[in-house]
Amino acid sequence: MDWGTELWDQFEVLERHTQWGLDLLDRYVKFVKERTEVEQAYAKQLRSLVKKYMPKRPAKDDPESKFSQQQSFVQILQEVNDFAGQRELVAENLSVRVCLELAKYSQEMKQERKMHFQEGRRAQQQLESGFKQLENSKRKFERDCREAEKAAQTAERLDQDINATKADVEKAKQQAHLRSHMAEESKNEYAAQLQRFNRDQSHFYFSQMPQIFDKLQDMDERRATHLGAGYGLLSETELEVVPIIAKCLEGMKVAADAVNAKNDSQVLIELHKSGFARPGDVEFEDFSQPMNRVPSDSSLGTPSDGRPELRGTSRSRAKRWPFGKKNKPCPPPLSPLGGPLPSALPNGPPSPRSGLDPLAILSEISKSVKPRLASFRSLRGSRGTVVTEDFSHLPPEQQRKRLQQQLEERNRELQKEMDQREALKKMKDVYEKTPQMGDPASLEPRITETLNNIERLKLEVQKYEAWLAEAESRVLSNRGDTLGRHTRPPDPPASAPPDSSSNSNSGSQENKESSEEPPSEEGQDAPIYTEFDEEFEEEPASPIGHCVAIYHFEGSSEGTISMAEGEDLSLMEEDKGDGWTRVRRKQGGEGYVPTSYLRVMLN
Repeated sequence: MDWGTELWDQFEVLERHTQWGLDLLDRYVKFVKERTEVEQAYAKQLRSLVKKYMPKRPAKDDPESKFSQQQSFVQILQEVNDFAGQRELVAENLSVRVCLELAKYSQEMKQERKMHFQEGRRAQQQLESGFKQLENSKRKFERDCREAEKAAQTAERLDQDINATKADVEKAKQQAHLRSHMAEESKNEYAAQLQRFNRDQSHFYFSQMPQIFDKLQDMDERRATHLGAGYGLLSETELEVVPIIAKCLEGMKVAADAVNAKNDSQVLIELHKSGFARPGDVEFEDFSQPMNRVPSDSSLGTPSDGRPELRGTSRSRAKRWPFGKKNKPCPPPLSPLGGPLPSALPNGPPSPRSGLDPLAILSEISKSVKPRLASFRSLRGSRGTVVTEDFSHLPPEQQRKRLQQQLEERNRELQKEMDQREALKKMKDVYEKTPQMGDPASLEPRITETLNNIERLKLEVQKYEAWLAEAESRVLSNRGDTLGRHTRPPDPPASAPPDSSSNSNSGSQENKESSEEPPSEEGQDAPIYTEFDEEFEEEPASPIGHCVAIYHFEGSSEGTISMAEGEDLSLMEEDKGDGWTRVRRKQGGEGYVPTSYLRVMLN
């Protein structure tokens, strides 16, 4: 069934229908265009939202970027930004593949429809013109017939009239003959015109207009098909970005699962761990008796046999760290040698040092306490702290980390300069072999500049290595090891249970402080403090895990231990942020090794 056969007389209906179809196409194009504007506005708002909440500082300068919570949030923002990019892609595809294509196709359809209807109207005008000619010939034939009949009646009446002359009769007969001839010609013309009109009308209704209607039907069907394809593009464009949007959503899910509370707690420790030992207990000072102290666990008493006894000094004395503005350091009373002021038992013999004049002892105490207080104040951070190149204004642990970062940066720069030097040498060799490629002398300034940079970076690397070694030794000493504070690696404790590590660290910290205090004028009394070492009977520490050496390490420094690559070791103490781990070998012996040389598995 086609329009030319079934709708041969519905020219106006077809004209309205085809116009409605083109209007629908234009409406859909307008709808998609506004849809793209909505998508673009949505993507723009999403990008503005991401920009608003994205961290402003670079990740390397932002300590918060080390937390998994912050990393997950940044990843979610990035996924939202990618999602916005997909919305922009949807808008772009809809604009190009739907709006532009369908708008162009709509213009083509309008031109084609206009051409078909112009052709149909011309055919209608031709048929109407033929019908008018037929009507004119018909009216002429009718008029000529009436005139001929009238002329014949006049001639017959004159012929019967006896009073009419012969000339009048002849003239009337000639006039009747002429009118009869004209009527015959009009009849023939009318017949010919009628035959021609019937032929044109048959061609119009059975051939010409059906062809035009069929063309309009084909045009309308093609328009509807194209419009349906445009409807499909709306969903296809969405489906094309669904996999990527699904990946964005999956990335958000992964970011949510990546939040690690325990790890964030450890990161906070690594970022802000100072490396100082915890402050010891403040000793009780009894001022009720002149220069006598009530005996306590941390005082030096004299038992009944007359020998002085040192009680708990390794646990009670440690450097105090002020945590706030109101926490002012209050170190225990010090002797001229820097140790706790000895006291005598109430009923026992006097202390060996009690023979001094009380005023003299107070003077010595004030001399030794004031520098200690000053040293504590120097440890407190403030906004007015001067930033030094070796980061000595930072706590020991933070100083070590910053120096390590600076050293790694200098090493990377040094390697880059050395690679550039090698490249310049190769280029110079090429220029020398093939002078047409360039002048070797033109590379000399760059080579000289690169060599100067290498020398400068080497000096900086050596400088930072020295500072780092000093900082690491300082960190190890603050951990409670028995070694010095500067260049030697840590000396591991003989045995330390895991649950008493803090006490042992505090005690060893106290011992190191005492060993670093300058000797006083009464150095002859030092054996009172050195010949009485408290002996602790501790149970051997059990391993908390095991580890495998992934590199060979030659433990040449005191406190370290050698290990071979691939050797299995027992883990005795975890790394506390200073880069060293205490291990035990199967054949015996404990010591510290670099943590980066191990693959650790905890129990």
